[in-house]
Amino acid sequence: MADIIVGRRPVLEALKAGQPIEKILVQYGTHGGGIDSIYKAAKQVGIPITQAAKEKFREIAGDQLTQGVLALVSPIPYVEVEDILEIARKRNEAPFLLILDEIEDPHNVGALIRTGECAGIHGVVIPRHHAATVNETVMKTSAGAIAHVSVARVSNIVQTLEQLKQNNVWIVGADTSGEKVYFDVDYKGPIGIVVGNEGKGMRRLVKERCDFVVRIPLFGKIESLNASVAGGFVMYEVARQRHAQAN
Repeated sequence: MADIIVGRRPVLEALKAGQPIEKILVQYGTHGGGIDSIYKAAKQVGIPITQAAKEKFREIAGDQLTQGVLALVSPIPYVEVEDILEIARKRNEAPFLLILDEIEDPHNVGALIRTGECAGIHGVVIPRHHAATVNETVMKTSAGAIAHVSVARVSNIVQTLEQLKQNNVWIVGADTSGEKVYFDVDYKGPIGIVVGNEGKGMRRLVKERCDFVVRIPLFGKIESLNASVAGGFVMYEVARQRHAQAN
């Protein structure tokens, strides 16, 4: 479970120090200069603030004096995208990243991280908003893989894709609309695999930034695969091609 920080001054100082805060809760009806400062600081770094009832505060913080505000802190330290690229450089390997575009179910996030670790990814990129974060469910579903995978949390996936492309990383999105079948793409160079939202798939701007959009052939009556299963197919095709090349 995520750690918590309670109280106006501790939360504000945690924001200033850049601690990996997932989100901030403000109790309904809480006002004042300290709260205004927290709103301002959180907005500057893109951390969401949600208003919650007193009962929710009691559920999370128990009898602790919260002064109407608390912050949920990530159970893992997040890294920068550059750190993931550096991991690949140190291993003398072509970068292999998994990029999650608004995956909302933490079970899917955990399953994708578990499969990605087994397939040899160097790290995962997740968005700061409208997506599951690394929480207790993700950690459990990943079966310990999260301890071996670096996770970057970014404010803008589209800008991150542009950053990766500037570093010569080819972006491949998995989507039912893909013109290519997933095993018809060369994955042996620097690659970022994008998996979209469980219901909506990749967002339009994300899809437009992909160098290729690939599909997985379906032979039954169901029109799509679970997001974590689809991502697993593509990641293991990357692994297959790379290991075939190495051998």
